[in-house]
Amino acid sequence: MQDDSGHSLEMDREEMLRLAGRAAEVLADRTGGLRNQRPWDGEFRSVLEDQFGSPPPESGRPAMDVLEQAVGEILPFAARLDHPRCFGFVPTAPTWPGVVADFLCAGFNPNAATWLSSSGVSQLELVVVDWMRNWIGYPDSAGGVLTSGGSTASVEALVTAREAAGHPPFPSVYISDQGHSALKKAAFVAGVQRENTRIVRSGEDFRMDMSELRRMVREDRARGLHPMAVCANAGSASTGAVDPLGPMADFCAEEGIWLHVDAAYGGFALVTQRGKELLEGIERADSVNLDAHKWFFQPYEAGALLVKNLKHLETTFAMGHDVLQDTIWGANHPNMSDRGLQLSRAARALKIWMSVQTFGMAKFRDAVRNGLDLAQRAGQYIESNAALELTNEVALGIVCFRFNTGRGDDEQTLEELNRKLLAEIFWSEHAFFSSTSLKGKFSLRICIVNHTTTWEDVKSTLDLVARLGREASQSGSST
Repeated sequence: MQDDSGHSLEMDREEMLRLAGRAAEVLADRTGGLRNQRPWDGEFRSVLEDQFGSPPPESGRPAMDVLEQAVGEILPFAARLDHPRCFGFVPTAPTWPGVVADFLCAGFNPNAATWLSSSGVSQLELVVVDWMRNWIGYPDSAGGVLTSGGSTASVEALVTAREAAGHPPFPSVYISDQGHSALKKAAFVAGVQRENTRIVRSGEDFRMDMSELRRMVREDRARGLHPMAVCANAGSASTGAVDPLGPMADFCAEEGIWLHVDAAYGGFALVTQRGKELLEGIERADSVNLDAHKWFFQPYEAGALLVKNLKHLETTFAMGHDVLQDTIWGANHPNMSDRGLQLSRAARALKIWMSVQTFGMAKFRDAVRNGLDLAQRAGQYIESNAALELTNEVALGIVCFRFNTGRGDDEQTLEELNRKLLAEIFWSEHAFFSSTSLKGKFSLRICIVNHTTTWEDVKSTLDLVARLGREASQSGSST
C-alpha cells in the first residue's frame, strides 16, 4: 500500500496541543499585560515586506516557529483596540469566553447556513437574535440574522427596503450628513443612483433636521423620485448623536417610507435604562442594525440586522438552489441563509451566548453603563479645565474636544495646533485616539466603550493633551 503520509495536512495530537497551548498562553499574557503595552503600534510596508513578503514556501517549517513569527512580527503592528486607553474610532474589548468561542467555532467548523447543515448554532442564533429583539422592544413578528458587521447589515436592510417598496424606479434614500459611509455604499449596492442618495443637513446638535428631510422628500416626489428609505443614527460614529427617532418614525409612517436605524455603535446602550431613554423610538423602525463587536465586547465579526417584520427579510433573500434541495431533515425549520446575503456563514452566535452565559446581563449592563458614565465625567472635567474645550455636547460614550490656548486664536490656528497634538499622542506610548470634523471644525475625539477603562485612564489622557498643548503653544509663542 502506498504511504500517503507525506501529503497529509494533519498534525499529531501532541503537536496540536502544544501549538494551541502556546497560542492560548500568548493571548492570556497579552490580555493580562495590556496596560504595560502601547495602545498602538505600526510599521511601514517596506519594512514588513522585507520580513514576510516572500513567495509561499515549497516545504514547510516547524509550526511553533511560524506561530512565534506571527506573534512577534505581524500581530503586534496594529491598534490594540482592547487597550484601556485606546479611544480611537470605535474600539472594543472582547471577553475571553468570546475569544474561546471563536476558537471552538474554527475547530468545529460549522456552516451556519441551513438547519440541515448546522442545527445547533442555528438555534443559538435564533436565541441571540431574540435577545436583541427584546432589547430593541420589537414585537414577536420581528427577527433577524447575524452579519459580519454594520456594512453588510446596511446593504441587507436597504435591499429589503427596496423589495418592500415594490422595487420602484428611481428610488431615493435619505441619510444624515452625520451618517456612516457604509450607508452610502449600501444605497449604491441596493440600486440607488449616487445623485439620489440624498444627504440631509443636521442641526447644531448633529441630529437630522426634520424640516430639511420633509422638504427634500416633497421636492423629490415632485420630480419623479420614489423615496424608499430614511436612515437614522442611533449613535453616530462621529459624535454619538442620536437622531430624533420618534419624529422620524412618525414622518416615515405618514409617507410610507422604510425607516432604518443604524445603531452599529450605540445600539447596545439599550441594555441600560439610560440607553433606552436616549434611544426611545428605535422600536418603531422597520429595521435596525447593531454591532456586538463594539459595545457588547465581542471579537470581530459580530454584527446583526433585525427587522420589525421578519417576513420582509425572508421574502427578499430566500431563494431556492438545486444543491440545497436535501432539506427533508429539518424541513419547516428556519435557514439563516434565507435571511441575508451569505450562504456559507460563520457561527457568530456562540461567542455572544458564551459571554452572556458566563458573566450574566447584570455585568454587561454595568460595563455599558461604565462607558456612559465615564464619558459624562470626561465632559465635566473638560469644562472645568481652562486648557480644554468641549466642541459638542457629550452623547453616549463619545467626547469631542480640543485644546484651546484661550488667546482668541482663529480656527485655522487652533486646527493646526490640535493636529500637532493628535500626531504627538498618536506616537506616544500612553494613549490612542482619533479626530473628527464638526461642520468644518477640527476636533479631537475619544470613544469610551472598553469595560476595562477606568476614570484614571480617561483623566490621564485628557491631562496629557492639556500639558502637550500648553507646551506647544508656549513654544510657538516664544518663536
